[in-house]
Amino acid sequence: MTAQSAFIPDESGLCRLRLLIGYDGTDFSGWATQPGRRTVCETIEQTLGTVLRAPVRLTVAGRTDAGVHASGQVAHCDVPVASLQARSIDGDPSRLVRRLAKMLPDDVRVKRIDIVSDDFDARFSALARTYEYRLTDAVWGAEPTLARSTADWVRTLDVEAMNQASADLVGLHDFAAFCRRREGATTIRELQQFSWRREGEVLIGTVVADAFCWSMVRSLVGAVASVGDGRRTRQWCRDLLGERTRSASVPVAQARGLSLVAVAYPPADQWAARSELTRDVRDSSTLDCEAPLAD
Repeated sequence: MTAQSAFIPDESGLCRLRLLIGYDGTDFSGWATQPGRRTVCETIEQTLGTVLRAPVRLTVAGRTDAGVHASGQVAHCDVPVASLQARSIDGDPSRLVRRLAKMLPDDVRVKRIDIVSDDFDARFSALARTYEYRLTDAVWGAEPTLARSTADWVRTLDVEAMNQASADLVGLHDFAAFCRRREGATTIRELQQFSWRREGEVLIGTVVADAFCWSMVRSLVGAVASVGDGRRTRQWCRDLLGERTRSASVPVAQARGLSLVAVAYPPADQWAARSELTRDVRDSSTLDCEAPLAD
C-alpha cells in the first residue's frame, strides 16, 4: 500500500484512511459488530474513535467469521481532518499506528494507516482476496504453539489428490453447493487459485478469488479434504458445481485454520472504476462474463 503525504479532505472536512489489520480471531465473534459480543470491527472502531475523539465507521474488504484470523485484512474509514491534526498525531498516520498499538488488545493490531482519496473502497475496489488454510493430519493433532491457527483432520491426506480436486474448481462458477444462503446474495464467484502444499505434518492451502460467499472457503477445504482422505471421489467434488443449493454432503472445515492474508487492489487511478464494476451483481445467465463480483 502506497502512503500519501497530504490530507485529501472532501467538502465536509473529512479524509479517508486505509488500514492494514491483523488479528487472532480465536476470541472474537467474527469481524462484524454484534450486540453483546466481542468483535474485531467494534474493538477497532471504539479504540480509533477514542484516539481521534470522533465516531468511526469501518468498511472492510472481507467480513471474516468467528474464529477466523487475518494478517492482511484491509478496511477504510472517513475521519475529520482536524482529528488527524491533533497534537499527539500531528498529521502523521504512523503516529496513529503507535497510539493504537498501546491501546488495542494483544489479539488485534492496526499495522499500517495510509491517507487515500475517497475513490478507494476497501470492499469494492478490491481485485482479489487471498486466504490460507492450515491443516494437519498428524495423529497427535496440531502443534500446541500453532493450535489456535491450525485445524486438524482425523484421516491421512493425499496432497496430490487434493490438488487435483482443487484444480477442477478453479474458474468462474456458481458455488452455491459451498455457500450458506444469504437472501439476495449471488453465489457466482471467480476462483482464481486453489492449491495445496505439505510442510512436514501440516498442509497449507492457498485460496484466491475475486470475492467469497459466506462459509465458501471452509466448505471448499472440507470438500477437497474429503477427496484427499479417500472418502469422496474427484468426480463427486467436480459435480458439486452443478448444484444450485448448499450441499449437505460438504463438510465445513474448522474456522481456526483459516486466515485472510492479502487483499489486492488496482493502481489508485483505477479505484473508482473498479468500485463501480464490482457493484454490478451478476446472476447465472452471465457465467461466461469476466467481470468479477463484490462480496
